[in-house]
Amino acid sequence: MNTAKYSSATFVVMLMACTNSIPGDGPPSSEVDLQQTIPEEITRRIPQFENEHVEVWKSIIMPNQPLTMHRHDNPRALIALTGGTLRVVNQDGDTRDMTWEAGSAYWLEADPPGELHGDVNEGTEPVEVIVVQLKGVGTSGS
Repeated sequence: MNTAKYSSATFVVMLMACTNSIPGDGPPSSEVDLQQTIPEEITRRIPQFENEHVEVWKSIIMPNQPLTMHRHDNPRALIALTGGTLRVVNQDGDTRDMTWEAGSAYWLEADPPGELHGDVNEGTEPVEVIVVQLKGVGTSGS
């Protein structure tokens, strides 16, 4: 993925989206306060519910704010709140587009072992989805 067009602030936002925290959380330092410099319209994951069986979150993927490389060890259902297309880029640079229709649900298997991917919304509007990821279920038997 060509990252030259993304600013360092974008990568802070991507880290926040994956970890739900700001690096260096704690007392304010003499450096610029990240809370004040990051716009409200950021790519993010908002936890909804979790128990021993599932983890549920809402993802809001803003245009041109790619998610960091990650993987899903378990299968998941995705419910599109808004429509859109995400470009999925794996660690080898291979890409595929996934288009979601607002109000529709989709099933996604666990990622292949060792494979990482990142997602980019190359559209002009945010893509919002609810993800229900099963726990303790791998690719076999699903």
